[in-house]
Amino acid sequence: MSASLNAAVATATATAPSPACAEPLAVLGRDVTVPLVTGGEVTYAALDYAASAPALQRVWDDVAAYAPYYGSVHRGAGYLSQLSTDLFEQSRATVAEFLDCRPSDQVVFTRSTTDSLNLLAAVIPADCQVFVFETEHHASLLPWTNAQVSYLNAPRTPDEAVATLERALADREPYGPALVCVTGASNVTGELWPVKELAAAAHAHGARIVLDAAQLAPHHPVSVRDLDVDWVAFSGHKLYAPFGSGVLAGRADWLQQAEPYLAGGGASRKVSRREDGGVDVEWHTTAARHEAGSPNVIGVYSIASACRALTEAGFENLVAREQQLVARVREGLAEVPAVRVLSLFGDDAPRVGVISFVVDGWNSSHFAAALSAEYGIGVRDGLFCAHPLVRTLLGSEPQAQGECGAPEAAPGERSLNAIRVSFGAGTPDEHVERFVRAVKELVTDGAKWQYRTEEGRCVPAV
Repeated sequence: MSASLNAAVATATATAPSPACAEPLAVLGRDVTVPLVTGGEVTYAALDYAASAPALQRVWDDVAAYAPYYGSVHRGAGYLSQLSTDLFEQSRATVAEFLDCRPSDQVVFTRSTTDSLNLLAAVIPADCQVFVFETEHHASLLPWTNAQVSYLNAPRTPDEAVATLERALADREPYGPALVCVTGASNVTGELWPVKELAAAAHAHGARIVLDAAQLAPHHPVSVRDLDVDWVAFSGHKLYAPFGSGVLAGRADWLQQAEPYLAGGGASRKVSRREDGGVDVEWHTTAARHEAGSPNVIGVYSIASACRALTEAGFENLVAREQQLVARVREGLAEVPAVRVLSLFGDDAPRVGVISFVVDGWNSSHFAAALSAEYGIGVRDGLFCAHPLVRTLLGSEPQAQGECGAPEAAPGERSLNAIRVSFGAGTPDEHVERFVRAVKELVTDGAKWQYRTEEGRCVPAV
């Protein structure tokens, strides 16, 4: 690459120094105000990070700096195409470093965690057996339609998780290829799973393992090498980057041996007509094999920017601050007898900033609607794309359906879904304090407004 092109890349990627780690990282939307049904406005408290974290201001600035240099990658001879290709491949190297990948690992860019795991499901050997706990997000629970799948019951301790997997792997017949899929941190309870121990169990029985790090990577360092997982998947929109980009990183052999996930330009190295009128295709053996079409260059670059920002901010400091927020939320909820926090592994289990709970006498949709309309707090309610897990934690029947509850719901009535509050590196202390105060006030005093059901959701009555 020429010196001038090097300089252009440096200009496009130059950013301000990372903010002090003792404070929340700057994110988009931090000053947005929303109206309250009771009158006036308040700064919006975004406490739904587990669904999508707000983009870091640093990431947005990096993307804005690069935007004038935007060009199609890999196949263009022009200056901007060369520059964009360099940024695209540098982003691949940045992600590999962020994940502490092995030298032989491939980093494939996808649309999301869901896309990454569906890609892996498409390339596993035809006779592969897949083992997955019922506690998984649907993105890692459902893609394995072309494999023999063993769904494992929810464990109640990390040791039980390892023992359950070991028994399942020991009993498998015939003894062919096998894959274990496990989350790093639950998107429902926030609890950390014993990934390293599960990987050791998988490998001891000749199986491979893929880590769904969608909830882990934004909150905690992920080392492919140390955890000894075969693949890791995560999404940019949970890692403080904009929507539309994801990663599958890990072993190359199954990826290289399988037909491309998508057939088209970029995945093909050589295409020629045969005398019989057909077409012969030679596919790439690099990550490009599964990146057909014009890639989401800006999405890829935004993931790399987020990786750099989190690394430079110091993950140890970010984790320490987040744990303070976790402790404050849990202490506040523990002071409300009507609140029950959901957990698989118990109160002492380490967890990231994701906490789900139910409130006696309240339907969760009603409670979440009141938090939003009366306090300007955005949380999530429902089953969180992890229906088997939430229903197991609630003890409800698999076919049970929840609907909007009414303020006059009988005390002690069990909700058929849950409320989830989630936060991270961009969450101000005030948002957490407002949430704790709002929970206490709603439980003690009730909602200040009337609510009704509209298309299955609670909304303020007008």
